[in-house]
Amino acid sequence: MRVYLDFEKPLAELENSIRELERTAEGGTVNVAEEIGRLRAKADAMLRATYGKLEPWQKTQVARHQDRPHFHDYVDALVEDFVPLAGDRLFADDRAILGGIGRFQGRSVVVVGHAKGRGTDGRLKHNFGMARPEGYRKAIRLMRLADRFRLPVVTLIDTPGAYPGIDAEARGQAEAIARAIDCCLDIRVPLVAVVVGEGGSGGAVAIGAADRVLMLEHAIYSVASPEACASILWHASDKARDAAEALKVTAADLLRLGVIDEVVPEPLGGAHRAPDEMIARVGEAVDRCLAGLVGQEAEALREGRRRKFIDMGRSL
Repeated sequence: MRVYLDFEKPLAELENSIRELERTAEGGTVNVAEEIGRLRAKADAMLRATYGKLEPWQKTQVARHQDRPHFHDYVDALVEDFVPLAGDRLFADDRAILGGIGRFQGRSVVVVGHAKGRGTDGRLKHNFGMARPEGYRKAIRLMRLADRFRLPVVTLIDTPGAYPGIDAEARGQAEAIARAIDCCLDIRVPLVAVVVGEGGSGGAVAIGAADRVLMLEHAIYSVASPEACASILWHASDKARDAAEALKVTAADLLRLGVIDEVVPEPLGGAHRAPDEMIARVGEAVDRCLAGLVGQEAEALREGRRRKFIDMGRSL
């Protein structure tokens, strides 16, 4: 069953009516083909109208949709001979950040990304995509490995933020995130980051300081979640809609501000309606970016990346 978001309720009613008529048509007693066609055209128009004017808070809901493609979906479809690499060699293996080596479009790469998990057990296993320090230290280990063997790095960002628990703080959460950002800026190989869902706070930037930062059309990327921002500024969770507007979380806003480099269009109705098509689009965009980066002189690549982030915001 398709999961509908709150603002999609009129569409849900219409598509449920279509499914009921289709079941009636299967019985063969009544010809309802004309009515089904009319309703499908109406549903398509409603879908286009709805997704053509999404507010930031609505995009936040789409970015969090449980059926959007996740890390494993992208890796399974785009990366051949993927070999997962686990652990930070210091404390433990954090399942909120996964990574490994594989072949993408015939090119050996290192892939690192957040894993949210699906279903209750999957979400608990991956801690809802919220990494502890060992997750960021694993990401550092893999990026250093890529640097040593001159392999491009691709990161997939999808997290509400770094895990805020006391155990994470005790093990140096802020230091781990800072070192991960520093590692992104220091390696001398191409680095392409894709915000595929939520890009929340330092937990996202830790693996997102890249040569090219791509963002899906209905993904979000911000210094804090709308709920956290509302709690800080207004001490009221019901202000999340206002916070989403003020934070400029959308891909269009961030492209205009120069925070990201490219918006990857989503299929009509969001990535969750056509995950295979979305994955293929991401693959094409990443391949195009890597083609423009591979072959550049290593030191120039690193210096260009560092300069990009140092200069960010100066022209605003």
